[in-house]
Amino acid sequence: MLARILVGVARNDPTDTGGLFIGRRPGTGPVHYRGVPERGSSARQRADGLLALLVLAAETLLCLSVWGPQPLAWLWIASQVDYLADSNFLGIIVAFFGILASLFVTLAVASRMDRVWRLLRRAAGHDQREGVLARIFGASAVIALVLFGIWFLVIEGPAPSLAPR
Repeated sequence: MLARILVGVARNDPTDTGGLFIGRRPGTGPVHYRGVPERGSSARQRADGLLALLVLAAETLLCLSVWGPQPLAWLWIASQVDYLADSNFLGIIVAFFGILASLFVTLAVASRMDRVWRLLRRAAGHDQREGVLARIFGASAVIALVLFGIWFLVIEGPAPSLAPR
């Protein structure tokens, strides 16, 4: 009786297959578009390309702000909390959670901007399937690290105990 019931049931349950998913998992099928979109005029494609460039520049500046202006602003806010509450611990907590929250908000906004950039690039006539947020964020981290190293080692100089007399 049970064998007759299971004849028409797919055998992709992990308990039946030794923990392996056999076949395609739900929601992972290939994407099918309705059709080829109509291309805009060349002037419209140039305008979309320019808008894509502006969105990319704004996204880059937003990612760069994670490494300088945002932490400095939260350190200033934390110093004000420290002064007003007379509590170093509260100032540190405000700085930590403020920097963390602004990082999450910045990444959420940058992710949405990245989607807009992809749409604008497609409208400009490019076959853009992936965004550049990961590359921009990584490059901005490298740029921030290099600038910090220059500031720390060249401009500010080593600690007084290491400096020549």
